[in-house]
Amino acid sequence: MNICFLMYPWNRIDPAFDSTLRLIHECVVRGHTVAVTTPNSLTMRESTVYGFCDVITNGKGVSDKPERFYAQAQLKRAKLPMAGFDCIFMRANPPLDTLALNFLDSVKQDTLIINDLEGLRIANNKLYTAGWNGAAGQYIPTTHVSKNKEYLQQVLTENQADKMILKPLNGFGGEGVIVIEKRAQQSISSLLDFYIGSGDRTHYVILQDYIEGAEEGDKRILMLNGEPIGAMRRVPAANDVRSNIHAGGKEVKHSLTKEEKRLCATVGPQLVRDGLYFVGLDVIGDKLLEVNVLSPGGITRINKLNRTRLQRQVIDWMENIVHSRELLLQRKTIYRQAINDANVIAV
Repeated sequence: MNICFLMYPWNRIDPAFDSTLRLIHECVVRGHTVAVTTPNSLTMRESTVYGFCDVITNGKGVSDKPERFYAQAQLKRAKLPMAGFDCIFMRANPPLDTLALNFLDSVKQDTLIINDLEGLRIANNKLYTAGWNGAAGQYIPTTHVSKNKEYLQQVLTENQADKMILKPLNGFGGEGVIVIEKRAQQSISSLLDFYIGSGDRTHYVILQDYIEGAEEGDKRILMLNGEPIGAMRRVPAANDVRSNIHAGGKEVKHSLTKEEKRLCATVGPQLVRDGLYFVGLDVIGDKLLEVNVLSPGGITRINKLNRTRLQRQVIDWMENIVHSRELLLQRKTIYRQAINDANVIAV
């Protein structure tokens, strides 16, 4: 198969922990042709979308260690038609590059894209889960999103709890996440001015109910095709509310509780309906804080904690989907030829 990873630059990979590298390595080990490119490398010529890609060549063989594979990998630059790939993995870091999605709109009928373009459009920020209703909605903490400073101040004043979570709508990796306490009223106005901004460049911010137990960390659950395949607990660094690994948190082995399994079973079908096949859920207690849809991480750390290789499950699933699509196309071709042959005989 021909597989493209639309991602961050190759030289920014952290080989010790990078989840995308594990997926790439698994594909190369299986003998697939793998290319990597970035959103800025997409181009169009005569109505055909191309990518300036780096194709990974095997050289003298592929090491079974992802870190060594990364050090030894040889890259060959080529301008390649994106429709020629059997699968495109969307693994660029947030925020979402919506123009890249516009480029790929013309190839989405020709190749499997993980995650689906429409799913990425509707789920690329924290408004996605805030708007859930029905059964899935019970797992979402009360969330307020606004640019209106006076309204947000009112929300904080009227909230029954002593503290709430404040964060930017388009933040990621724990950036800008803070706890606001009612007793610090004199600082709230200044904080909102900073987060919202002024003039023509204002930003939406989130006020969200504080979940008891958040100080003990959260859980990252990796979901594949609506089912959990692995999880870990992330413990915050001392004196920090954020449990994100990049913010200083530490990973700990975790087995899903009954309530967490129910959460996954409830939200899984919603994710699949939206074309969000491989995602990361951030969970505290029985509440879902966020769905990471662009480049969910955690594969390497969950693997080490559980002595597994989650990338095998992801690539197995991808191969099965591509193979099924190929069989459908072959069957359609055979049926069309039968009809054409019948038409010739009739003449």
